[in-house]
Amino acid sequence: MLGNDDWWRDAVVYQVYPRSFADANGDGMGDLEGVRDRLDYLAGLGVDAIWLSPFYTSPMADGGYDVADYRDVDPMFGTIADFDALIADAHAKGIRVIVDLVPNHSSDQHPWFKAGLRDRYIFRDEPNDWESIFGGPAWTQSADGQWYLHLFAPEQPDLNWDNPEVRAEFRDILRFWLDRGVDGFRVDVAHGMIKAAGLPDVGPKDGPQAEMLGDEQVPYFDQDGVHDIYREWRPILDSYPGGRMAVAEAWVSSPERLARYVGPDELHQAFSFDFMMADFHAKSFRTVIEKALKESELVGAPTTWVLSNHDKPRHVTRHGGLARARAATLLMLALPGSAYLYNGEELGLPEVLDLPDELRQDPAFLRRGESRDGCRVPIPWTAAPGCGWRDPWLPIPEGWAALSAEAQEDDPDSTLNLYRAALRLRKEHPALGGGTVTWLDSPKDVLVIERDPGLVVVLNTGEEPVRLDLAGEVLLSSGPLATDGSVPPDTAVWFQR
Repeated sequence: MLGNDDWWRDAVVYQVYPRSFADANGDGMGDLEGVRDRLDYLAGLGVDAIWLSPFYTSPMADGGYDVADYRDVDPMFGTIADFDALIADAHAKGIRVIVDLVPNHSSDQHPWFKAGLRDRYIFRDEPNDWESIFGGPAWTQSADGQWYLHLFAPEQPDLNWDNPEVRAEFRDILRFWLDRGVDGFRVDVAHGMIKAAGLPDVGPKDGPQAEMLGDEQVPYFDQDGVHDIYREWRPILDSYPGGRMAVAEAWVSSPERLARYVGPDELHQAFSFDFMMADFHAKSFRTVIEKALKESELVGAPTTWVLSNHDKPRHVTRHGGLARARAATLLMLALPGSAYLYNGEELGLPEVLDLPDELRQDPAFLRRGESRDGCRVPIPWTAAPGCGWRDPWLPIPEGWAALSAEAQEDDPDSTLNLYRAALRLRKEHPALGGGTVTWLDSPKDVLVIERDPGLVVVLNTGEEPVRLDLAGEVLLSSGPLATDGSVPPDTAVWFQR
């Protein structure tokens, strides 16, 4: 059932944030068995693969992105046997499995750090001026007076990739999970790992120094040496059958620099984060789409689109409402390349903005007052009290019962069924995931894109309905169309001419 080695080129991948997805044992935390129990739901949704955010042994100082053992499952999520069963069942249903890989840093509870193997981390006698992504200095002093680097939380010391033992360890980690049948890796902080020689100061900058996305290069991100690592990894991926792949989470300063991560001797994909950061406006969307397609052309690899993930506010809230979120989704799913969905977006979930501060667990909130917890609230499965959860690790809003999968199941106009229809049509019309993009003339605030053969996508981001001369069949619309055939504001439509 999994014969196509190029599956990743137009795949729809569903990100599972494990502790917020589904809870099989009733302890309030999602787990691998919960994911396994919901594979039929995911197959019915129509996704080609799932990406599992970290489930490894971890103290959970940063939601599992502080890994203490890269080759085992944290008891919170189950066992390695549970993982093997999940892989087997997913493959039997035609769903591939991608796992997160966290190579820039480990947990401070990793055996290397606890054993004082400092040559595998970055220690120095005096700190420089580097700042943490989560706020504050990127250095913490150890008991003997030396300082260690952590570009994220103090519990996440950066690994020293100039040490051959670190490189060898991660090659073995890749093989460990590939041997268990994983189909690919999402590489966390793929632009990290290599730091400029001598660890030079950044110097004065306006605003926070350690931004993951900016116009300037800093000495700890997007260094040329990181590409040597991926050139070591690619032969390992290629040595396994079935189209094993890797996708980069890389925040860099230009399309040309992002393109360097992707190619036949490095990684297969890199996320187009500009699309996620776009405003809900025709001009903004067109600008970022054209930029991403340019990046794609540079290396001959497909684009990789995303609207929401575990690090950013959900796009229902970010774009200003469910109608706009549904419209943006239809635009994304009609673009060439692969698309990544975030668990719960198919239910139209908004960002939770009113979590009590004492319940927030994001280290970014603890250090600089900015929280990602609002997009990590457990997703609702049933319309009953608790929405299918017992004492969830973050409270589920009372109003989410109406957004639950159960409540939306039989409603033909629900967001869940819009996603199902879109993914079904995407499979039936190969032009939606492949082909080319032709921009057609359109009024201000409207995008009109022709996707060969004869498939047209319209997005109206303006304030007035727009009537277009587009004779043909309406395949799908994100909201009701006017009786005269015009496209209302905040609406996207797929036409077949």
